[in-house]
Amino acid sequence: MKVGVLTGGGDCPGLNAVIRGVVRKGEQEYGYGFVGFKDGWRGAVEGATVPLDIPAVRGILPRGGTILGSSRTNPFKTENGVRGIKENLAKYEVDALIAIGGEDTLGVAARLYEEYGIPCVGVPKTIDNDLSATDYTFGFDTAVGIATEAIDRLHTTAESHMRVLVVEVMGRHAGWIALHSGLAGGANVILIPEQRFDVDQVCAWVTSRFKASYAPIVVVAEGAMPKDGDLVLKDATKDSFGHVRLSGVGEWLAKEIEARTGKEARTTVLGHIQRGGTPSAFDRWLATRFGLHAIDAVRDGDFGKMVALKGTDIVRVPIAEATAKLKTVDPALYEEVGVFFG
Repeated sequence: MKVGVLTGGGDCPGLNAVIRGVVRKGEQEYGYGFVGFKDGWRGAVEGATVPLDIPAVRGILPRGGTILGSSRTNPFKTENGVRGIKENLAKYEVDALIAIGGEDTLGVAARLYEEYGIPCVGVPKTIDNDLSATDYTFGFDTAVGIATEAIDRLHTTAESHMRVLVVEVMGRHAGWIALHSGLAGGANVILIPEQRFDVDQVCAWVTSRFKASYAPIVVVAEGAMPKDGDLVLKDATKDSFGHVRLSGVGEWLAKEIEARTGKEARTTVLGHIQRGGTPSAFDRWLATRFGLHAIDAVRDGDFGKMVALKGTDIVRVPIAEATAKLKTVDPALYEEVGVFFG
């Protein structure tokens, strides 16, 4: 048995831990051979590979990013994309493919399995934690930790100058990072994509905070939208999966707050800092377990499935089910933390 491995979409802390888990158990326990496809689906389409074996994965557990590289390539939007994948799987004698990625990467894997019979197993990766079939995705815990530390640091500079600090975090159309880091960091306002916000209400919370002689911290997810408006974008260019590059709402909101309250407001956009660096202990643990169970699924011939965390158990679910809809923040959960606003 020879197994191909690829990492697609945005980079994420914990990707290397998955690769290590897959290769260690696959080679050590089952005697499988491995080949890594470079830069996500692009490598599978173009036949760009790197050798994978136990020596190649030694020492990568604490490393961020991915030793295989990544891209947002969509084979279904690439000329001869699917044909290239089929030809390269045959060329390198690959019997099964493990795709590590988020909604888009796994969506491609699901189609390749269902429409072309390519044996795929999926591993859920996204800092956004927005895949509905798993309790958590690896990378999320690290991103929340980084965002929380940043908010902690911003409190002191906000208090020193008595200014509003708006912190923009990632998450696309799900507010999990904003909700978790905002609550953990003691933010006074948390704005998420699932709940359109009223700028006047945000300004009222800000003013209330100043009346208590404290400087407010506003955490806003990049996909959050005002009640009377649309997504605030710096760049409307779309990638091959049809996604725009989100960012800009933090700067826009800071200007609105300053104009309406007369209080100085500054913006901090955490951006790719949330993706970078060494993964947290939880993400290393979860990613490693995902890798071990993904290679078990290959051994069992249980293709078209994704490994997922349910409670403390790793289970298998259809990839198509895992990518059918986004996991978003429940309104009741958002309302629960609203006691700390203002």
